[in-house]
Amino acid sequence: MASKLFHFCVLLCFLARLHASLSASEEVALLQSVPDLENAMYIVVDGFPCVRLLNLSGEIGCSNPGRDKVVAPIVRLKNADKLSQLSAILVSLNEFDSFLARVSNDSNFARRIGGVLVESESEIKNGLKGFSPDQKFPQAEFSPYRSINYQWNPIGSGRMWKNYNFPIFLLSESSTSILKEAAIKNEDHQNVYTANVAEFDLVMQTTKARTLDSESCLKGETCLPLGGYSVWSALPPIQDLSSESSKRIILATASMDSASFFRDKSLGADSPISGLISLLAAVDALSHAEGSHSLDKQLVFAIFTGEAWGYLGSRRFLLELDQHSDAVNGLNNSLIDTIVEIGSVGKGFSQGIKRLFAHTTRASTATNETLNALQLAQDSFQSSGIEVLSANASNPGIPPSSLMAFLKKNPEASGVVLEDFDTVFTNQFYHSHLDANINSSAIVAAASLVARTLYILASEKKHFTTAALNAINVNSSLVEELVGCLLTCEPGLSCGLVKHYILPSTACPNHYVGVLLGEPSSTPYLGYIGDVPRFLWNFLAEKTSIPADSAGSACPNNCTNTGQLCIRPETDGKGVCVVSTTRYVPAYSTRLKYESESWKVLAPNSSDSIGMVDPVWTESNWDVIRLRLYTKQDSSYDWIVLLAGFSVTVLAYLAIVITRALINKALKMD
Repeated sequence: MASKLFHFCVLLCFLARLHASLSASEEVALLQSVPDLENAMYIVVDGFPCVRLLNLSGEIGCSNPGRDKVVAPIVRLKNADKLSQLSAILVSLNEFDSFLARVSNDSNFARRIGGVLVESESEIKNGLKGFSPDQKFPQAEFSPYRSINYQWNPIGSGRMWKNYNFPIFLLSESSTSILKEAAIKNEDHQNVYTANVAEFDLVMQTTKARTLDSESCLKGETCLPLGGYSVWSALPPIQDLSSESSKRIILATASMDSASFFRDKSLGADSPISGLISLLAAVDALSHAEGSHSLDKQLVFAIFTGEAWGYLGSRRFLLELDQHSDAVNGLNNSLIDTIVEIGSVGKGFSQGIKRLFAHTTRASTATNETLNALQLAQDSFQSSGIEVLSANASNPGIPPSSLMAFLKKNPEASGVVLEDFDTVFTNQFYHSHLDANINSSAIVAAASLVARTLYILASEKKHFTTAALNAINVNSSLVEELVGCLLTCEPGLSCGLVKHYILPSTACPNHYVGVLLGEPSSTPYLGYIGDVPRFLWNFLAEKTSIPADSAGSACPNNCTNTGQLCIRPETDGKGVCVVSTTRYVPAYSTRLKYESESWKVLAPNSSDSIGMVDPVWTESNWDVIRLRLYTKQDSSYDWIVLLAGFSVTVLAYLAIVITRALINKALKMD
């Protein structure tokens, strides 16, 4: 009897071990590596971070508070008043601004925030009347006039210029639903020992090294200066670069960079990309105009970057002109007659009228000539519904624009800024990630007006015919294509137009300026230049070019003559030789100098009024930025599991001892 019982116990043990072995084999088949295990445990959340930026005075933006990741349970804002521990707050877009206001005013509330997750939902986006985290007078310190309390951007809150010692992520729409579900589960299971937590990995090197301003972080090499490369081009090409052109210059400008609370979500559709697209379409139209290569004055097109961060591009352009550097070879600042800047023009459409406003500098002969040229251009459209009006005389001066840098440098400079607003911004989402909608018809109208105005100015009015002027028409299909390339992810920078010139590194465009890599140069390493500046350089070089003697030849080996450039070398590895005056110009703070492979902050120069207020913006380095979601057990539950395991072990031991005693007793009886 006892013998049979013993064999039965052995059989049960064997079957139990066999089942455990088979179960383990199935699990091993599913999880064959550590990454597989991580993928099973963690959900990587798709989002856009707010990062740490620095200036000479301190910090703005977001970062983990120390050297480590932040892990916190997810709580919806409506339950945030009952916080008992560090928490990740899930905030809707329409609550975000008021939430940040509360953080700034309530230090006790701010201390309980481990991180912030901002929802993205189309319904709420479409319902928002406005959201602008910039100032009411953006970059007022660079204003050429004293009325810096004027509110060009009345809806501006200034939130993006604050310092937040916790991570903030803007979620994608798909991630929003995942995080909302996790927060609701936490609410429904408050008394259990597990919680859905967010893990924020937004550790900034400046925070780790305690280099908390631009000068110290550049010295400690924990940050890099904001900047990039502007592009300029001349129509027609400047033939003799050895002696500066004696032609008077008409300078047309636009900006290519925007800003946002969230670094990688700076689209800037109306401000400023609508103006950039208008200028590109105008250049294309002028390249086909009759006599465009024999104009009385020299047309120069400049597209600046870094304008959202202290007018880095335009200020550096002016300094390069003063220094007669290779980047601006062929240009002379004293020959610039007037500046025509195309600002926000993507919303200039009202009741069937495409209406733009001309904001001018002081009254002068050059300014009056520009206004007259705008009027002539408007009249040439007859019944096309294009209207340009002089801005309200009660305005304190020109709105925030690159022209401010020119006026600070030379108060006598003449210029006009074309905008889709009169006294205040019409763009209710200025410098926010929601600035994504524009009217392509308004851009076509602005481009048409600009093209004909520039033609009139460069022809000195008397040297053109009405027929020649009326023949200058903007390609509306090109405008639509540029909108798709520069302002959407599909097709985005993978569109046919961009891929005709370059091989983009990403499809989704983002117009944040970024950081300047390596030594600044007029002939930089292409790997250090963003997709958009490279596209613009090739586009302008082709549109303003004349065929080279070696036209059709592969380059760079055959582009040996003066004035020749190699365009489109990325697409087929060969490229094409053309004659064009198109240049890159480094864009970075005029208070910075690169020497011995590092950046140094220059002492302020009292004679340089604009340099005295230069913030010198930098961006912190980081190793990785990541946001993950997983389920975490409460520490008290871990103690319960430990005690339960200990109890099971003790009971198992006692059971074994008792069982052995019983078996031994039974064997003796046999």
